[in-house]
Amino acid sequence: MDKTTIVIITLVIYKTILIAIGFWASKRTRNEEDFFLGGRGLGPVVAAISYSSSASSAWTLLGLSGAAYVLGLSVVWIAAGSIIGMLVAWFWIAKRLMRFSRLHNQLTLTEFLAHDTAGGMRSGIVFTSSAIVIFSFVFYVAAQFQGAGNTFASTFDLPMGEAIIIGALIIMVYTLLGGFWAVSVTDTLQGTLMAGTALLLPIAALLEVGGVSGFVEGLRAVSTPEQLSWTAGNGGLVAAGVIIGSLSIGFGTYGQPHLLVRFMALRDEKAMRQARVITIFWYAVVFIGMCLLGLVGHILHQNVDNPETIFFVLTDSLFAPVLGAILLAAVLSAIMSTADSQLLVAASAIAHDLGLGRDHAKRKLLISRLTIVGLVVLSVLVALYLPEKIFSRVLFAWIALGSAFGPTLFFRLAGARLRPGGVWLAIVTGFGLAVWFYALPNTPGDVLERFVPFMCGVIVLLFARKKD
Repeated sequence: MDKTTIVIITLVIYKTILIAIGFWASKRTRNEEDFFLGGRGLGPVVAAISYSSSASSAWTLLGLSGAAYVLGLSVVWIAAGSIIGMLVAWFWIAKRLMRFSRLHNQLTLTEFLAHDTAGGMRSGIVFTSSAIVIFSFVFYVAAQFQGAGNTFASTFDLPMGEAIIIGALIIMVYTLLGGFWAVSVTDTLQGTLMAGTALLLPIAALLEVGGVSGFVEGLRAVSTPEQLSWTAGNGGLVAAGVIIGSLSIGFGTYGQPHLLVRFMALRDEKAMRQARVITIFWYAVVFIGMCLLGLVGHILHQNVDNPETIFFVLTDSLFAPVLGAILLAAVLSAIMSTADSQLLVAASAIAHDLGLGRDHAKRKLLISRLTIVGLVVLSVLVALYLPEKIFSRVLFAWIALGSAFGPTLFFRLAGARLRPGGVWLAIVTGFGLAVWFYALPNTPGDVLERFVPFMCGVIVLLFARKKD
């Protein structure tokens, strides 16, 4: 069999498994709490790996390896920022958010943000937060569809439009069927494949260049001085901007609704502690692996037109057709794992937070599923008609959500009593500045876009605390 046939067979088997999981999960979905939080019964393995794969997905496998290919050693600060953000989330946020959401029977991040508010101000917080989630997720999901489309197109020589639509339809089907359980279990399967790939492919590439010594010598031979510098060739305040801006990517972690709901859905504190260990191991393997892959890829292939395809270029060049095809087919599904979680959160924003189908459980589930279909259509249109690099598109949505919601999350979990108007202003300030700075020319490390909006939200809330 040729490579295309092997990929098709592997894909059919794998997608059949995903859809079967969706049907299985649909039997466990009886109400809103089941659909959005899996009945708050998430165990450690599913919680850890579904969190990790949803946080990473296409931007890590394709975007981070591509960034390492272009930037060189300074990419380490981007990986460090993501890992630090994960550690803060699991060691400080997880337990507090799990307890808080149970105590107040909250199903979504928007309910948490609007806690202890009433009347018009509560409506303003809920509407603004929901609009930000939906707007950001259209671009975020479009990036996942684009990653899947790139893979389908390069493997089967399909037009990009058809490739994106195929990937989008597969994700939509199993998300519609089973809600949170389907998303979490399929993400766990996909996350396991991602970790395995992040071990196998970089090791094979490292061996190809002659091990550690060959890697060091090869990197020196093909890299520019900027690529061999830990600060991209900058010094002084500019170097500080590169480091702070890259580390500030971690701030985005604290405002991602599709990640924070994993904490709200945890079964108990024992499951949380076990999940924390698994997540740390997963992050170390995948983020270090993808940075190494991009660097080694630069040694082996110096004229790649699109750096975000270095993952596929190395797969083709290092593995026999059968193994390469199976690996490619498995990773194709893994890079789509973020989109299903985000579709589910967007559905909760429309059906639950905005109160459509209020007091009618079946109607809410119907509206949730219709929302998923609508968001898929919008995201496909963005992917087709507003092309952008996966890394850039994901980073925009990531920073916008983190800047909007992260400051309020920290203050509220720390026990601060906040004025409703201050919460609303912090959300608008963080999101608005993130969008504005994104549209401006880049600063070193994009420090304006990644650091300043979050800090401005924090400053707003410092003045919005109620004095006891």
